[in-house]
Amino acid sequence: MSVKHALLALLEQEPMYGYQLRAEFEQRTGTTWPLNVGQVYTTLTRLERDGLVAVEGEDDEGHVVYRITESGRGEVSAWFTTPVARTQPPRDELAIKLALAVTVPGVDVGTVIQQQRSATMAALQDYTRLKRGAGAPGDLAPADLAWSLVLDSLVFAAEAEVRWLDHCEARLRRAAVERRSGERGVDAVPGPASAPVDRPRGEEVGR
Repeated sequence: MSVKHALLALLEQEPMYGYQLRAEFEQRTGTTWPLNVGQVYTTLTRLERDGLVAVEGEDDEGHVVYRITESGRGEVSAWFTTPVARTQPPRDELAIKLALAVTVPGVDVGTVIQQQRSATMAALQDYTRLKRGAGAPGDLAPADLAWSLVLDSLVFAAEAEVRWLDHCEARLRRAAVERRSGERGVDAVPGPASAPVDRPRGEEVGR
């Protein structure tokens, strides 16, 4: 998640201070990815260092207010028009867990999959309930529509995860069956004692 670009996009609307930025970000994403205010201010410091934001001044309560610069606007524009790269996908804890589970002796991979499927299904049900209560897209304010789109993403991701878990379970079953078949095939191969005896050339069997 690019906190840097998200904050720049919010500052493009109007100058804000750190707590305002955090509140705006969480409102629009439905607190799906909560931000620590310290992370917000650390990011603002880096953006100021890079010339993407500047200090506007202080408000009546002494909060330091930041505004976006022209360089910052160009950065936001480039962010919105550049596809998210999939060449280096973010680390997926579940994929890593299953990849290790199938290689670590003593781990019941089937149980890992079943437990995860139950948890993902429960989350999917929660997302679906939230989606039903969000209202029709045409009736939503822009901030609510933004949260609805995030919610759609969570629903689709959970559905895809359930399908992937089903796929993993099927592959593991198939691999187990093939492994057992291979082991039986090895047992059935004749050993050296039962191998045919080489006969001199020209000798006929039964002569």
